[in-house]
Amino acid sequence: MEQETIKKRVIGIDISLEATSYAIVDVKGEVVVMDSFPTLDYPDINLFVSVLSERVMEMVERNGGYESIRSVGISAPSANFMTGSIENAPNLPWKGVIPLATLLRERTGYAVAVANNADVRALGEHTYGLARGMRDFVVLTMGSGIGSCMFSNGLIHKGNEGFAGEIGHTCVVNGGRQCSCGNKGCLEAYVAKKGIVATAKELLDETTTPSLMRGVENLKALQIAEFCDQGDELSIEVYRRTGEMLGYGLANYASLVDPEAFIFTGGLTKAGKWLFEPARETFDKMVFHNTYGKTQFLISEEYKSSNDMLGASALAWEVREYSLFK
Repeated sequence: MEQETIKKRVIGIDISLEATSYAIVDVKGEVVVMDSFPTLDYPDINLFVSVLSERVMEMVERNGGYESIRSVGISAPSANFMTGSIENAPNLPWKGVIPLATLLRERTGYAVAVANNADVRALGEHTYGLARGMRDFVVLTMGSGIGSCMFSNGLIHKGNEGFAGEIGHTCVVNGGRQCSCGNKGCLEAYVAKKGIVATAKELLDETTTPSLMRGVENLKALQIAEFCDQGDELSIEVYRRTGEMLGYGLANYASLVDPEAFIFTGGLTKAGKWLFEPARETFDKMVFHNTYGKTQFLISEEYKSSNDMLGASALAWEVREYSLFK
């Protein structure tokens, strides 16, 4: 009798505004090989999918061949696991509903699972990271956008249509700043990268106080954090206001779902104490008193692109194996 071979490798893909990274990951969670290309080089979705497919298949052929791969997992902003699509992503160049799982499956012949980047990072943290052993926790992604994923009783809570966890698009200021989603006053408009820069510009206009931020062209959120390290008072105030907004949002979240921990991931975690100390202070003031002192704030271990690959690979193992060429 012919013995069936069990495939021990998957493809993990992470799509962000800055770059699209892809890797082969083995059953032990070790990245065999990884590469990337700039996402914004391909504003046409069909060209993007074609390039991604070609690059992935070239990597596969150089590292074990087609039959060594079981399936593909993709992490992307505004992705819906239930539909396999990116749906109306406010921060990506492709508009509308993009049936990414179907498009990539047609080109590669593999089973493809697609999920929101916050969900994928949460899956990675639960499988390989800080959330191992936890059953009720929230992972927040902090960068160009603000997203989250909630684990409840050991499982991801997806909601009725697959959009649970969009904390970045909860309202924190009535009639506040315009958000890229179309609404006003969203948390993301104050706490994501563009929101932090907007706060800085508002503060600079409010006062004539000297600041390292003045005169800087194309000011960046993490550059402001570096100015905080240098003792710049206005920069510190920018992050105090940002942290306060984050604390309000998290207090509302925790009062509803009672998590064991918030785990923060993404580039903005590099702001460190300047962001999280005022966030924690506000959180402790505003959270429901029965849960006071019981929710951990944890920053994911040193942020690396390989972390996203591991999360996407964990997603790939959960999809039923399929091959167009069997």
